[in-house]
Amino acid sequence: MSAIQESAASGMQQDLLKTIDRVAEAHCPKAARESAEAGEWPAALWRELDNVGLVRAALPESAGGPGLDFGDAMVALRRTAYHALPVPLAETMIAGRMLLAAGLDVPEGALTVTADGKRVPWGAQCAHVVVIGDDDVGLAEEPEVKLVEKNLAGEPRVQLGIAKSKRKRFPGARERLLLEGALLRSVQMSGALERALAYALGYANERVQFGRPIGKFQAVQHMLALLAGQAAAASAIADAAVEASAQAPDEFTIAAAKARVGEAAGKGAEIAHQVHGAMGFTREHNLHYVTRRLWSWRDEFGNEAHWQMRLGRMVAAKGADALWPMLTGN
Repeated sequence: MSAIQESAASGMQQDLLKTIDRVAEAHCPKAARESAEAGEWPAALWRELDNVGLVRAALPESAGGPGLDFGDAMVALRRTAYHALPVPLAETMIAGRMLLAAGLDVPEGALTVTADGKRVPWGAQCAHVVVIGDDDVGLAEEPEVKLVEKNLAGEPRVQLGIAKSKRKRFPGARERLLLEGALLRSVQMSGALERALAYALGYANERVQFGRPIGKFQAVQHMLALLAGQAAAASAIADAAVEASAQAPDEFTIAAAKARVGEAAGKGAEIAHQVHGAMGFTREHNLHYVTRRLWSWRDEFGNEAHWQMRLGRMVAAKGADALWPMLTGN
């Protein structure tokens, strides 16, 4: 069992989960989700996440963080994805880690990050935009919002005009952004898959057909077992990537995580909707809040085909004799 799995039952992480559950229940009802998708900034939700220390959770105390280790911060991020909270918490964490790695101060408030100014997550709502070049990092000065779009999940993706920014040299910055983003999207997708499984299990036990819950039928039990397997695989590989990347991104485990979790996202969302039948495709049911995020996040920061190719190149470059040590870490 990994260190992250062993610590999952710790008092700290249990407190984190309870805190996020409470915040979600109090500040993210269905009406707030719909308002966020319509373009309204969920100020009360973000303020409460900031009040409990989650906005800067991925930063060390020396940089203004609350003192959580990276594994605990990712447990918190996973739980916010479980609840499909419509806020740029992952983007703020990615931007903060990029600034910190470059030796720059991390400003207060919501942050987002971009390498080209296109489809910038939450670009019109965040207080600061971190701009990534091939070999530099900086904060944009008065970026101009040119076009507001949305991804499939209803999250804003903005085109920005960035005339200038103060930059600091950071070799390999663009590659670092890709790895950081792939890691945190993997964590988020693992949380969304957990919620899709919970919805499917609940519906299968409540929906009665031919005089008994559909969860009693062997075919449905088989689908639920497959969905549970996909969720477990996603959780395990995401945990491994988090554990290996606490100080800096680990390319091999992140590539494996984004590829495997992306695959699980596609298959898991499909199974969850099969279990729910037509009900799961309605706006009234909450399932779509997590499945639309799964479909969106799997394509961001490289889809599974991109990372599978990178894995293949890494293995080929090291040669056949290095494959087993790569897989086992020995």
